[in-house]
Amino acid sequence: MMAQYHVLKSDHPNCLLFYRMGDFYELFYDDAVKASEILNITLTQRGKAQGNGIPMCGVPFHAYEPYLAKLIRAGCKVAICEQTETPDQAKARAKREGRSTSKTLVNREAVRIVTQGTLTEDNLLDARQNNYLCALSEATGECGVAWLELSTGAFMVQTTPVAHLRAVLERIDPSEILLSDKMVEKYHEILVLSEHKLSPQPTSLFNSDNAAQHLKGFFNVDTLESFGNFNRAEISAAGSLIDYVLRTQKGKIPHISHPEKMTSDSVMEIDAATRKSLELIRTLSGERKGSLLETIDRTITGSGARMLQSCISAPLANIEKINRRLDRVECFVNDADIRSIIRDFLRGCPDMARALSRISVDRGGPKDLCMIRDGLAQSEIIRAEIQDGNITRSIFEDLLKHLQQNPVLSDLQDQLKQALEDNPPALARDGGFIRTGYSAKLDDLRLLRDKSRQLIAALQGKYQKDAGVTALKIKFNNVLGYFIEVSAKHGDKLMLKAGENDNNAQQNNHFVHRQTLANVVRFTTVELSELERDISSAAEKIIAIENDIFAKMVQRATNLSEEICTIARTIAAIDVSAALAELAQNMNYVRPKIDQSLNFDIIEGRHPVVETVLQKQSVAFIPNHCNLNPEQKLWLLTGPNMAGKSTFLRQNALIAIMAQAGSFVPATSAHIGVIDKCFSRVGASDDLARGQSTFMVEMVETASILNQSTERSLVILDEIGRGTATYDGLSIAWACVEYLHNKNKCRSLFATHYHELTTLEETLNTLSCHTVQVKEWEDEIIFMHKVIKGSADRSYGIHVAQLAGIPSAVISRSTTILELLQSDKRKNTPQDIMNELPLFDVILAKETQVHEPSVLEQQLTDIDPDALSPRDALEVLYALKNTLKTD
Repeated sequence: MMAQYHVLKSDHPNCLLFYRMGDFYELFYDDAVKASEILNITLTQRGKAQGNGIPMCGVPFHAYEPYLAKLIRAGCKVAICEQTETPDQAKARAKREGRSTSKTLVNREAVRIVTQGTLTEDNLLDARQNNYLCALSEATGECGVAWLELSTGAFMVQTTPVAHLRAVLERIDPSEILLSDKMVEKYHEILVLSEHKLSPQPTSLFNSDNAAQHLKGFFNVDTLESFGNFNRAEISAAGSLIDYVLRTQKGKIPHISHPEKMTSDSVMEIDAATRKSLELIRTLSGERKGSLLETIDRTITGSGARMLQSCISAPLANIEKINRRLDRVECFVNDADIRSIIRDFLRGCPDMARALSRISVDRGGPKDLCMIRDGLAQSEIIRAEIQDGNITRSIFEDLLKHLQQNPVLSDLQDQLKQALEDNPPALARDGGFIRTGYSAKLDDLRLLRDKSRQLIAALQGKYQKDAGVTALKIKFNNVLGYFIEVSAKHGDKLMLKAGENDNNAQQNNHFVHRQTLANVVRFTTVELSELERDISSAAEKIIAIENDIFAKMVQRATNLSEEICTIARTIAAIDVSAALAELAQNMNYVRPKIDQSLNFDIIEGRHPVVETVLQKQSVAFIPNHCNLNPEQKLWLLTGPNMAGKSTFLRQNALIAIMAQAGSFVPATSAHIGVIDKCFSRVGASDDLARGQSTFMVEMVETASILNQSTERSLVILDEIGRGTATYDGLSIAWACVEYLHNKNKCRSLFATHYHELTTLEETLNTLSCHTVQVKEWEDEIIFMHKVIKGSADRSYGIHVAQLAGIPSAVISRSTTILELLQSDKRKNTPQDIMNELPLFDVILAKETQVHEPSVLEQQLTDIDPDALSPRDALEVLYALKNTLKTD
């Protein structure tokens, strides 16, 4: 057995091998040690190798998926090795080959390699998140990127400059990336930033000629021209994906749609730093909760949730497509009744695409066919509701066309309705999923299985009557099976009857002697023998017939994969539109106007995530305007910390992304000239992976913005230059403002504490100064969170420090230093300034002197308010007042 194991393991050296032994998957050697640590299961031993025990652990076959999921999440690849024959079949094979059957080993084969990017099972996937497998290939200085989701069949390709590769990967967010060993070394600095699982492959696998053959063979075409104008890098990446899928699925052919080419100008470009700082899909801590996606997600179906994620990750840059999405959302906003009806029906829509994927790779069951059946039925109802409702049908015309079922698809739906039980088992091997009445042969076998006692009793009555022996019984034992038994005195009578029928051996009631005992005689008949065989094999035949029906229905469904997936995508699109309408209605969002202008005019805009958080606390969000246009393209924003500058910056970037994703936005009105690229440099962080300081990261990201932004871009920058010396930082910030204004000419929001920059308003004609309003009252500051025209002359940093709980001695010292630095007495050197300052020790000593309570304080301490009557309280008040006068 271990020899067989070693052969299989040598074929899969980079995988943990799940070696099927009866009811368990066993792991040996280093695989067992590694798996036991990850899974926290017992490590045992089996036999010895070179005098040492062989490490072994195992997981139960019927409950292996949770263990498999844990291993995959830990970054492992797992080869599933199954027994491909039963022990009886193995013995029969050995006998045919003329070998001994005593120690015959059953055949085993690796039937699948499980990786992060090739999951299809519901239990291993998040229903609301995409699970992309991605491949990279380089040619002529550019990178071909291909990605697909095996669980739905979606397949995309794109070419990108290497400099933009990280941004593309962050947008796709793949679970696994295939690339050559050469690319891993060459682009280590880019790829090390990615948290995605890298699967290096031999460089030879990315040969574009071989890749083209893989694509042609898989899609059964003679040329790739029908797919679009793919370059060598795209073909190489796409072909390597197909090859990898076939290798991991061990020849099982999943449904994959024809690859669709995405161009860089079809979506708004959002680089990795911007995507992270805006927390579009996940927060900075890596959680979905608190992100933009989690905040606005009102979808009902898993496919709708995944499509919404794609919309937010890749906002459109095509005005016509954006407005088409907005039209659908507006229809649902204007008709709450139809929206409510559609959302109710969406609750009954299963994930057809993932169900189809599972059955296509022989990993599905009757439940998956039921999901397709129910999904097709619900899609017809949804189509009828939209078509017959008051909603503007022309806006949904393209979607309704995709929901129209052809006759072949309708026939499949009818067959699935007629054949399948309402709540079938998950696995076909469990049986019991075909409706009574669908197959006459199956019904007869079930009747035989379920009513065998009645059939035996009926046959016994018949034989009693034929033989004239009322004491005749039909019995059963493990040696003879079913047999007829009579007493010895009646045995002669049946013997005689058997003799009378010797010349007619085919008669069903022909009694054949089986056994004579002391007091009884046993017989059988042809009829009884046939019934016995039928009863004993009925269960096996039932499973075989049901599996045959299942296989034929699977074949029909997979033959219609493209049509089913089209309907599934359409249902997802309707779900997204209805969900965004629900969001707009509940949160008072407005439809943005999207055109070719260079305006960014937001009236009373709000931050969608912060507003939602405050709403739960019954606190109102303070809205703000933002009006960027050719006359004032750049807003220079000053104001204190904690006043809301960063929130204002982020909310405008999020409004832009939501608008071009096809969503209504949190504002009273919004007019946005379509944006080609969105850049955000907000917040501070270092990059230990690349050995970069906070300031270096800031400069790298700022350089990217200055080098890539165009007149159509939206740029938000916060506190540029703060990570270095004051004058260095001021100089860099000053130059960046001038460059954005004069060279990039993009719509920009630039927040800063360098108040000196406000003088640029006099020389830069499209720069406008704005500030966050603050009110002072009794040496305290009140943040109004309102952005107004003008500029701030101070940052109130010491006040914020005081609010944060900085010791009062430090606050006092800071105030003294600030007053001197801002006074006309400022000296030219730090030493001169220090000479003007009192010693910190003096301030600290005053601060830490023991405070003796006054008489008034002591009297107040001694008072128990709860023990005072109204009259007593009044008298105490007068007494305290007299004490105050005395003091």
